[in-house]
This record gives sequence, C-alpha cells and structure tokens, in this order.
Amino acid sequence: MRHCSVQVRGLLTRDELDRYNALIEVGHFLETEKRYDHVAVVQKEIDILILPAIERLKEKSRQRDRDTEAYLARKAQMETELAAALRDDEDEE
Repeated sequence: MRHCSVQVRGLLTRDELDRYNALIEVGHFLETEKRYDHVAVVQKEIDILILPAIERLKEKSRQRDRDTEAYLARKAQMETELAAALRDDEDEE
C-alpha cells in the first residue's frame, strides 16, 4: 500500500482520515494474504479519497504565492516611498 504524504494527511477531514486509516488497514491485511488483486482496488479507493485534500494543499500553495506577491508589491512600494522621501530631504538641504 502506498501512503499519501504527511502534508496531504494533515489536510484530511476527520471522516476522511478515519476512512483512510481503515482502507490502509484493509490493504495491509490483503497484502499479508497475498490478495494483490484486491489491494489494487483498495489503493484506487485511497487515491480517490485523498483528492480533496490534495486540492486543499494546492490551494494553500496558491494562497501562499498570492501572499508573497502582495508582500513583495508592498515592499517595493515602501522602498519607492523611502527613496522619494530621501530625495526630498536632500533637496531641502
């Protein structure tokens, strides 16, 4: 059985996580019984189950990118304003 990443598991809802853990347990049991034909079915169910959490992870990444972009824009604006203020001070002298 293939586990999903810790980041994805952290974004599963309680119900999704309970189902994920149950499916992993079933998959491990089937592996010990060498029932690999059924393991593939269980793995597919796990892959479907974690899709919403993967989307939540992607959205967090996109939000982080937007936040970074906004921060860099504010920083550039502040640097421009600071440079203008320094020029004004030099002109007054």
